[in-house]
Amino acid sequence: MANPPESEPTEKRVRARELGIPLGRFKTGKHNAITDVEGVLVGHSTIIRGEGPLRPGHGPVRTGVTAILPNRSNIFMERLNGGGFVLNGAGEVAGMTQLMEWGLVETPMLLTNTMSVGAASDALARHMVEKYPGIGDEHDVIIPIVGECDDSYLNDISGRHVRAEHVFEAIRNASEGPVPEGNVGGGTGMVTCDFKGGIGTSSRKLPEALGGYTLGVLVMSNFGKMHNLRVGGLPVGEVLAEKFKDTPRRGQTYGSIIAVVATDAPLLSHQINRLCKRVSLGIGRVGSYAAHGSGEIVVGFSTANIIPRRTQKMVYKLKILLDQRLDPLYEAVMEATEEAILNSMCMATSMKGVNDNYVPALPLDEVRRFVQACRPIFASVKKRPQQTSAPVGRDKPADVDKEGEVTAGAVLPTEVRGAEGIPYPTRPAPDDIEDSSSGGSSGS
Repeated sequence: MANPPESEPTEKRVRARELGIPLGRFKTGKHNAITDVEGVLVGHSTIIRGEGPLRPGHGPVRTGVTAILPNRSNIFMERLNGGGFVLNGAGEVAGMTQLMEWGLVETPMLLTNTMSVGAASDALARHMVEKYPGIGDEHDVIIPIVGECDDSYLNDISGRHVRAEHVFEAIRNASEGPVPEGNVGGGTGMVTCDFKGGIGTSSRKLPEALGGYTLGVLVMSNFGKMHNLRVGGLPVGEVLAEKFKDTPRRGQTYGSIIAVVATDAPLLSHQINRLCKRVSLGIGRVGSYAAHGSGEIVVGFSTANIIPRRTQKMVYKLKILLDQRLDPLYEAVMEATEEAILNSMCMATSMKGVNDNYVPALPLDEVRRFVQACRPIFASVKKRPQQTSAPVGRDKPADVDKEGEVTAGAVLPTEVRGAEGIPYPTRPAPDDIEDSSSGGSSGS
C-alpha cells in the first residue's frame, strides 16, 4: 500500500467508542463485535499489491474476502433461522432469494467486491462439497450467500483477483474474539463518505430484564458523501468538507453497504426480517440517504434454534420470542449498526490505489476535538444506560419495558399488549357475557 502524502499526519487508529462519541444506551459485548454472539466466527483474506496506473488484469489490487461462519463450522447440517431486508437494491447478495423464501441459513456468508461474487460463490460451493460430499446427491444442492460492494475506485475490479485460495484462507482464518477492521478482507478497497471505509463491527448486550440477549452487526461499508457524514449525531462531515475540498473524490458512484446481523435471541424468519429493516435506521444515522445507485442490503440470522437437516420425526421444536419483546432488539441493532460503520472508518487507514486515486482516513484528532467541544451538551443529558426512561411508580403503565434493577422473573409474559394495542385478555369475562345476554338494552 502506498504511503500517505507527507503533509498528512499519521495518527493512531482507534475504534469510535474511544473518541468519546455518544453511541447509545445499551452496553456492548465483551469484544464489541459480531463474534460476541456465541458460535459466530469471522475471518479475512486481504489482497494488496501493485501501484500506479490501472492495468486491467494486473492491478493495482486492493480487495479481498471476509467470511462469516454463523455457528462455527457446521451450518450445513445444523441450519439456522435467517432473513434479510433490501433498502435499495443497486447491489447484490447471491443466495438471498432462497434465504428469504425458506428463512434458513445453511452456508457460511462471504463479503467481497462486485465482480468477484461468482468466484467467491464457486469457491464456497467447492469448500462445502469437499466437506459434505453428499451435496447434490444424498443432500439437496446449496446456494452460497455472497454479498458485494464496488471497490473500483481503488481496485482493479475487472481483473477479478479474488481466487478460490482467498476464500479458503478467509474461512480457515475465521475465529472468535476481536475482529480486525478497516482495510481488511472484503473491505480492503471500500470508501465511506469519501473517507476510507471497509469492515466494521459492533455488538450490544441487553439487560437481563429485557432478555439478556446478545446482538452483533458486521458491515462492509462503502457508501455516502462527505457532507452527509454524521458522527454521533454531529455534522462532522460538513465541517471536514471544507478542509478536504481540494481532495479528489469518487464522483460517479454513491457506493453501497452490506450488513450482517447475528443474535442469540430466539427469532423466527419474519422477526429477523423486521430486525434487518431497523439496520437501515442505523445506516441513516451515519448519513446515508440510500441513493438511486446504491445498494443497502442486510442479511441476518439467529443462533438460538437449530433446524436439523436430518430428523426421525416430522416436527421439530423452536423457542420463539414474543413479537412485543422485539423493541429492545430494534434499538440495539440501530445502535450497533451506527457504531459498526464508524468503526470501519475509525480503524481504516488512508489508501492510494489505481491511477493513484487517493482516499484519506477519517481524521480522528479532528473528530475527537469536535466531540469534546460538544461535550457540555452531552453532559447536560444524564446517561442511564441500564435504567428506566421513566421513574418506577404506581402510575407507571404495566406494559412498559422494565430495565435496571428489575429481575428477569419480574417481566411477566402478560405484561404486554397486542400489535393493535389491545390489552390482554381480549375476550370478555364470563360475567360480562351473562350480563349482556340477560339485561342489556334491546336492539338489532
